[in-house]
Amino acid sequence: MTQLDRRPSDDRQATALPADLNARELARWSWRQLTSMRTALVLLLLLALAAIPGSVIPQEDVDSLAVSQWRDNHPRLAPIWDRLDLFAVYGSVWFSAIYILLMISLVGCIVPRLFVYARALRARPPKAPRNLSRLPEHTSYETDEDPDAVLARAAQVLRKRRYRIARADDGNSVDAERGHLREAGNLLFHLAVIVVLVGVAIGSLFGYKGGVIMYNGEDYGFSNNLTQYDDFAPGSLFDPTVMEPFAFSITDFDVDWIADGPRAGMARKFVAHLDYTTEPGAETQEYDLRVNHPLSIGGTDIFLIGHGYAPVITVRDGDGNIAQSGPTVFLPTNARTFESFGVVKAPDAQPTQIGLEGTFYPTFSMGQDAEGNLTMPGSAWGDALDPLVSLNVYTGDVGLDDGTSTSVYVLDKTKAEQVTKADGQPFRMDLRPGETVKLPDGLGSVTFEGLQRWNKIQISRTPGKLIALTGVVAALLGLLGSLFVRPRRLWVRARRREDGTTLVELARLDRSSGGDPESGRTELAGIVAALRQDREARP
Repeated sequence: MTQLDRRPSDDRQATALPADLNARELARWSWRQLTSMRTALVLLLLLALAAIPGSVIPQEDVDSLAVSQWRDNHPRLAPIWDRLDLFAVYGSVWFSAIYILLMISLVGCIVPRLFVYARALRARPPKAPRNLSRLPEHTSYETDEDPDAVLARAAQVLRKRRYRIARADDGNSVDAERGHLREAGNLLFHLAVIVVLVGVAIGSLFGYKGGVIMYNGEDYGFSNNLTQYDDFAPGSLFDPTVMEPFAFSITDFDVDWIADGPRAGMARKFVAHLDYTTEPGAETQEYDLRVNHPLSIGGTDIFLIGHGYAPVITVRDGDGNIAQSGPTVFLPTNARTFESFGVVKAPDAQPTQIGLEGTFYPTFSMGQDAEGNLTMPGSAWGDALDPLVSLNVYTGDVGLDDGTSTSVYVLDKTKAEQVTKADGQPFRMDLRPGETVKLPDGLGSVTFEGLQRWNKIQISRTPGKLIALTGVVAALLGLLGSLFVRPRRLWVRARRREDGTTLVELARLDRSSGGDPESGRTELAGIVAALRQDREARP
């Protein structure tokens, strides 16, 4: 163990078991265990493992639509996931506990090592061993030059090679050392990890993340205030006054569809064309919002994270009045064909409430089996080439009368009754744009007016991202230094023999693991050549 790897320790505490210690000694022992590098590495691994659910399970502050859909598809698991905070992993108590312990461990581990490293920088290089020839990398030569002259020239040569040098007390050798940047890189890497954690913490505490579903057109604009968001997840120290007063609307939306191959029909890239203003009264600007190309306004970033179809459906009740009209978001259930599921609720319909539930097919097609028989309907293409919406009808209480919050993507059918045909089969409507179907028993009618596109927009403010980025860059530099800088020591000894000649001995010790002896011999040969060349160059 090198000097830089050691930390001050109490021998009694190092050998005693926790049960043999008093309260003060137990607290010190616990602190040393927490601030050890081993514990820091374990906590870092735990943090990485704890982040896995956040990347596998949809998160409320990232995509509330996906969370709602997941809850609907897994009604038994959803309550368990809620108790474990798996829909909000990064704000959970257990994730925060690991995060804070890792911060404490790293700070307690790094700070003592900084003082040790500072003392090592001021310390003189180690004295030369008695027998340099016993080191694995050594060489020697004879000269008639005075030993003091040889050592003085050796000091100059080693300084040029960026060695820290010191003359031995007996004056017979030059002690040299280099490679302290390796430990500096190691310390920089660990300090950078702390900086990254601090940057992430600042973003989580003072920032916010929200989402909104927007339709195309200037009639569906967005202004950056809390009432405009569909979902909003602020940090615990978030201040609403820092929100930039921008506004934007989606004027158009373009999709590039893959035309052939195994992925035919999938969306290859999509662009939302925005008109936005940075503040009220400011000049309107344009921006093409694409995936991984956010629009940045001040300290806020606007991301495009999803898209889909919103059939425009009008429901007229039995009195002929419009009970519900407008685009309704249908959630894609097939990423390739954009076959989507959605519900329409008309709680104000008379004489009874009406609920619609069904599937939207962008390019409707009937599948065929091997014998040519028609099978289940589906969508052959993600583009809306032949759109069709197929809906079941429910009447009665659609779940909006009891005052409890319900998902707009779920139709509560516990108190509703499905409308059926005269033969008892479910009444199902298949509508193309412009078509109207009358409901039985004078319930009213349903019209498929047309098709609208929706975009899922994420808006986030992360004030600590530059700090985190600085930490990442510093960690990379520190890692490069700790990997490629090779600490080594070198000694040059010169002594006069009885025959009047001077024996010059050189030895080198590579302190990094996996040192290359051949490179050591090459360096020694270069130093010897430099010593002799400098002498020959002198008048």
